Amino acid sequence: MTSAILRRSLRALRGLESQVATRRAFSTSRPTLELRSIWDLENRVDPIYRECTNKSLEIIRFPEGRPPNNLLLVQKEGMPSVTEAMIEFAKFVTSTYPNTKIILEPHAAADLHSSLPFPVYTTSASKLPPDSSKNPYHLKTSLTVTFGGDGTILHAASIFSATTTVPPLLSFSLGTLGFLGPWQFTDYKKALDAVWSNNARVMRRSRIKMQVFDGQKQLSGDLWPAEHQAGEIGPGSDVGVYAMNEVHIHRGRNPHMAVVDVFVDGRLLTEAVADGIILSTPTGSTAYSLSSFGSIVHPRVPAILLTPICPRSLSFRPLVLPAEAEVALRLSTKTRCKEVEVSIDGKRWGGVHTSVEVRVSGEMKNNGDIGQGGVPCIWREGSEHEDEWVSGLNGLLKFNYPFGEEVQF
Repeated sequence: MTSAILRRSLRALRGLESQVATRRAFSTSRPTLELRSIWDLENRVDPIYRECTNKSLEIIRFPEGRPPNNLLLVQKEGMPSVTEAMIEFAKFVTSTYPNTKIILEPHAAADLHSSLPFPVYTTSASKLPPDSSKNPYHLKTSLTVTFGGDGTILHAASIFSATTTVPPLLSFSLGTLGFLGPWQFTDYKKALDAVWSNNARVMRRSRIKMQVFDGQKQLSGDLWPAEHQAGEIGPGSDVGVYAMNEVHIHRGRNPHMAVVDVFVDGRLLTEAVADGIILSTPTGSTAYSLSSFGSIVHPRVPAILLTPICPRSLSFRPLVLPAEAEVALRLSTKTRCKEVEVSIDGKRWGGVHTSVEVRVSGEMKNNGDIGQGGVPCIWREGSEHEDEWVSGLNGLLKFNYPFGEEVQF
C-alpha cells in the first residue's frame, strides 16, 4: 500500500474521531481490509477478580456469555518474526472467537491492516489525554496482549498510566530478556483457552503514583497532548502518572551533581548529593534500581524502593519503604544543578527546578481492594510455574551463580 493511501486512511480516521461514535459501526457490506476508528467499538467488557486460596494470585472471570470483546495487541518493533507471530495470533483469535475485535496502535495498524482479513481498529492520535473518559484505549480495551520483551510490557502498561483500572495483560516472551513475560508464544492457544474458559490466574503488579507540584499548581509534564502539557490540572484533582517500574530524577547533561532533599511522609529524611534518585516498585527492583545496586524485592511485597544513583557518600544505601509512605523529592536551593530530568519507566516526563516537588506514593495505598490498582498480569498454569519470579531470577538473572561455571538447569 502506498504512503498516499495510508495518509488518506488516517485522514478518514481523524474525521471519524472528531465525533465520538455512540453507535455500533460494524457493517458486513463494508470491505474487510480497512482501518476503522477505535471509537466505533463497543465499550470494553470488564472482568471480575477473585482471590485464590493461597492469596498470592487472583482468578480472572469474565461475565457469563461476555468474553473479552476488544483486544489491544502491542508488538516489539523492528522484528519481522514478532510481527509474524502477532499476525498469526490475530488470525487465530478472530477465527476461533468471531466476536473479538483487534485494536492496534496507529503505526502498527497502518503497516499491518492490509495483511489481516478483517477490520483493524485504531486511533490517529499519537498522544492521548490522561482523562479516561476521553482516552479510547481506556474505554475500549478488554485485554492487552504483548509480543516482545520487558520493554514492550512497560510500553503497554504506559498506555494505561493515567488510570487505576488497567485491563488484564497477557504477555508472550519474544524479546531479549523476557523477565516479566511468563508465556512462550508456542502456548498462545492454551493461554487464550484459559482466559475464555475463566480459568486464568492473575498476578497483580503494583505501581507507584507520581504527582508534580509547583506550589499549589499540579503539573502534567510532556506525556500528554499540548493542551495537557503544563499548568494547573484542576482544584482538588487527583490526576497522577502511574509507573510499573520506576520514577527517577537525574541531573541529565548537567555537569554538577544534584542536591535533593528527600522527605518521607512530610519529614526530612536526608539531603542527597548524587547523580539522581530512583523510586521503584518491587517489579522495577530488577531494572534500573538493580543496576544502581538496589535491593531485589519480590513483586508481591508492598513497598517503595529508594535507590541513589552514584551518591557522593558511600554510606547512602538503598532503602525499602512501606507502600503507604509518600516520598517527596525537592531540588535543594544549595544545588548548582538548576534543573533535573524526571522520567517514568524510561520515558521523559520533563524537567523540574528548585520550586517544584515530585511526590510518589504506592498505588495500592488508595486502591487495595481485589480487582483494583496495579497491572493484572495473566500467569502461567501449573504448580511448577506458581512463582515465575523465582525461575526468572535463577534462569535469566543468574542469581548468585558461581563465576566461571556454565549455567545448568
